[in-house]
Amino acid sequence: MLNEEKIKVMNKLAMYEQSEGKKYLPVSRYYRSDYIGLAMIKNFFLITIGYVLVLAGIAAYFGEYLVDNIHKMNLVALGIEAVVGYIVVLVLFSVLTYIQYSVKYYRAKKSVKTYYEDLTRLNKIYNREEKKNSVRGVSGGYKK
Repeated sequence: MLNEEKIKVMNKLAMYEQSEGKKYLPVSRYYRSDYIGLAMIKNFFLITIGYVLVLAGIAAYFGEYLVDNIHKMNLVALGIEAVVGYIVVLVLFSVLTYIQYSVKYYRAKKSVKTYYEDLTRLNKIYNREEKKNSVRGVSGGYKK
């Protein structure tokens, strides 16, 4: 005999896994600090690569001016400005990344909480059915 409650719970779980679950279930497997830490490391490398590419683009755009006037420039001050600019950009994007991934983590945990509650409910249904079958003497396997 089919158990309608079990079918409804299983359907709800399957629908969650196909929609929101694809986005939130992988996030919920991490500790908060690990998830945000990985995002910060990825952010560091991407910002560094991006900043170097932007500086290279600026240098290419003003290449003729730089070649003609390099002997008049204060290269130490230019280098300090580039490093300070990098630090400012890195700090700014690190703060934004921290906020974004913290919010994403808490949304995932909240969403997955109802999923785990439904899993617990399904487990209780299975335990009830198993208990009912064991009382009747019905086993799940074939007798030889």
